[in-house]
Amino acid sequence: MKKTILIIVLVLLSGIGFAQTGPKIEFLAKDNTIDYGKVSKGNDNGIRNFEFKNTGDAPLIITDVLSTCGCTVPTKPTEPIMPGKTGKIEIKYNMAPGPIRKTITVESNAVNYENGRVALKIKGEVIAN
Repeated sequence: MKKTILIIVLVLLSGIGFAQTGPKIEFLAKDNTIDYGKVSKGNDNGIRNFEFKNTGDAPLIITDVLSTCGCTVPTKPTEPIMPGKTGKIEIKYNMAPGPIRKTITVESNAVNYENGRVALKIKGEVIAN
């Protein structure tokens, strides 16, 4: 009986030791994607925001935000995002006519994504006026 209780206690303690602690990033956009829809080049500035929340228990630091091309310019927060607080990553697309299919990679100290890297996507279509 004592051995059984000891084994149960050890299993519970080891589970606690493997729980992830630290900063965690959760984006509010469904599937980490913003859909521009069908937009007109003359009537849209191409700016959208990916809002996120630090759901962890340590400050979240966005170290870099990378785009797949020069037509998409991301802007990252300059200050750490404290636990429970929100932040945003601004994306400016150049609004070249045609389909929009771009990926933005966020690099951070978040523990809930492998190496702290999260892929964000924008999609839609720009029509000329």
